[in-house]
Amino acid sequence: MSRIGKKVIEVPAGVKIAVNGQSVEVQGPKGKDKLTVHSKVKVAFVEAEKAVKVSVAAGSETDADANAQWGTTRALIRNMIEGVTKGYEKTMHVVGTGWNASMAGKNLKLSVGMANPVLMPIPEGLTVVVDKSAGEITPIKISGVNRQSVGQFASAMRAKRKPEPYNGKGIKYAEEVIKRKQGKQFGA
Repeated sequence: MSRIGKKVIEVPAGVKIAVNGQSVEVQGPKGKDKLTVHSKVKVAFVEAEKAVKVSVAAGSETDADANAQWGTTRALIRNMIEGVTKGYEKTMHVVGTGWNASMAGKNLKLSVGMANPVLMPIPEGLTVVVDKSAGEITPIKISGVNRQSVGQFASAMRAKRKPEPYNGKGIKYAEEVIKRKQGKQFGA
């Protein structure tokens, strides 16, 4: 049995939830998000308690996959509610002399030591803000309603130029600590 799945999800004021079969739609002050639920899981919104209850569909009580989907579905719905009320944000740093980032229309333009700048199209529903006032470190804030899309865009951005351990140059998460290595010693 899923211990996470048993917990009831409290719905704060100002958030609307619509459950239509296997589709759950959450709408709040920051925006709206939609989720298609697995067929082995049942979701119900109780208006009187202002809560969402997630349970295993009838006939799937002994299925291990159903129990896994039960807890996962509950966590995804809770993340959706938090996303439409507070939103999600990740801060990235572009570190390196002469390396920078800028907005080019609906694309993020990264100049990170390659022959040509790297253009990354910004997905629908995300907001990317580049702070130009900083010196050698260029902070970039990625924010949105969907936790998965914010994290995926940040991860794809980091993959364009991972931080290296000798000079510390690259694209990294703001809270990430790069373990530095000592370079080769010349002379005796």
